[in-house]
Amino acid sequence: MQLRADAHDSLSVAARKASAALARQLGEYFAGQRRSFDMALAPQGTAFQLAVWDELLRIACGTTLSYSELARRVDLRLGPTAAAAAGLVAAEQPGGSLRIRAVGRANALNPLAIIVPCHRVVGSRGELTGYAGGLWRKRALLEMEGALPAQLFQS
Repeated sequence: MQLRADAHDSLSVAARKASAALARQLGEYFAGQRRSFDMALAPQGTAFQLAVWDELLRIACGTTLSYSELARRVDLRLGPTAAAAAGLVAAEQPGGSLRIRAVGRANALNPLAIIVPCHRVVGSRGELTGYAGGLWRKRALLEMEGALPAQLFQS
């Protein structure tokens, strides 16, 4: 296979346009002018990871969802066959601890943090747990989105 001489230029133009759109949308998000992102996404992952990441996109800005509820939603979407394929024991109840851990792992491997809002997933009692960017960033993002009252975390 041989690339056309203009293929590199076309790709570069498309990449520059996508980068500019991403930068604009992130700027709007951090300025409080955008609550969701409007761009084509194509993350690479297993069917289970893709299902988890797709569920993350359904968590509205300004809200949070527990890992256990996220696991339940993924279970409903994929069914027991996919859970078994993801290495989860068939005898475990939907939303069980192995499923919750698998969802947490997929969440941690999210390659599009902020755009695919993994920061909106919290512990079962609303506590902030694990975030690759650090809990202080997770807290700041959730406060900015209005999902956490800022005064709860001020010393």
